[in-house]
Amino acid sequence: MGNKRIIDALNDQIQKEFYSQYLYISMEAYCADQNLDGFSNFFHVQAQEEQAHAYKMFNFMGRIGGSVELEALAKPKNDFESVLEVFELALAHEKSITKSIHNLMDIALEEKDHTTTAFIQWFISEQAEEEESVEKIVKKLRLMNNNPAGLLMIDQELGQRVFNPIPLDA
Repeated sequence: MGNKRIIDALNDQIQKEFYSQYLYISMEAYCADQNLDGFSNFFHVQAQEEQAHAYKMFNFMGRIGGSVELEALAKPKNDFESVLEVFELALAHEKSITKSIHNLMDIALEEKDHTTTAFIQWFISEQAEEEESVEKIVKKLRLMNNNPAGLLMIDQELGQRVFNPIPLDA
């Protein structure tokens, strides 16, 4: 059996990744209800990425002798005032996930677990990209200040996003 502290922290992070998927599905539904298919697509792809992150950790857990223990997911927020609110919440959520990933790295370093440290480094880089991507959209939405033409232009741009699968075993 692996290091209990690492296994507990990984289980906690797996839970957070699956919750992220659930939250983004809720955001996807809101955008779809607003007939903003591009924004909906953005969150559909985001939900796929979060599921992949959870499974990447899930598979790693088996390699280090741990067992995945899933808990119930909390109900995500599903009533939003605007697309801007959705993206501001998504950005705050990504920042909380980044903090959690950094905490996981701190635990791996404290435990001198070099295997987990190397594994978590990928997630640190991924979180930097995720925060940057969502923050750019927040800035665009604030800049356009509810201009319908601007909203539709961003919607069209986000409709081009596609899911790029990640290796789940590395």
